[in-house]
Amino acid sequence: MTGNHAVAYAVKLSKAQIISAYPITPQTSIVEKLSEFIEKGEMNARIIKVESEHSALAAVYGAAIAGARAFTATSSHGLLYMHEWVHWFSRARIPAVMAVVTRTIGPPWNIWPDHSDFMDQRDSGWIMSYAMDNQEVFDLVIQAFKVSEDPSVYLPAMVGLEGFILGGTSMPVEIPEENSVLDFLGERRQPYSVADEIISVGNLTSPEETEQIQMGIQNAMGRAREVIKKVDEEFG
Repeated sequence: MTGNHAVAYAVKLSKAQIISAYPITPQTSIVEKLSEFIEKGEMNARIIKVESEHSALAAVYGAAIAGARAFTATSSHGLLYMHEWVHWFSRARIPAVMAVVTRTIGPPWNIWPDHSDFMDQRDSGWIMSYAMDNQEVFDLVIQAFKVSEDPSVYLPAMVGLEGFILGGTSMPVEIPEENSVLDFLGERRQPYSVADEIISVGNLTSPEETEQIQMGIQNAMGRAREVIKKVDEEFG
């Protein structure tokens, strides 16, 4: 199967509940395949239709913060358009997964792959992994949900794959039994609860509080290194 379809099958087996994305080459076939799964009754999920990539990641943010296992996918300028919400996700410590089917940033306009869109997010606070073949695409998406939702991490994760080179090229991919993936991932773990007292969320913070938030992300990223190793060993 193609790398894009490997992403879609991994998201399906991971039991993602909310998907939102806006079409852009070379990502579009991921969401088309997920739509097909849902239409055929093979996947119990909802796709939120939006008018832009910015709104797509905002919708995924809302779903994830409410406790859903959420997913999006994009490429190139679509990821740049999402950039504001990329930072909201990490600074709010919200678990979710994004597939980035990498494509050159313009100008000049070019639909072929490089890593500029993906690497532009390097310091955004997301866990980032990049696949070398379609089997790894499939494996990394499932593992990304597990790592992102780990209580010692709680950071969003993005999985990169090269547009057309992997995204549109067919390779053998081993698909495990659905129950084995469910046993591996478990239920979406919800780190948030309703406060007993009135609090403000997303309000203006002091420099000291902002530093604490950033250090929290940095420390979680350090813990993620060990979690990634354990998750990979467990996945086999």
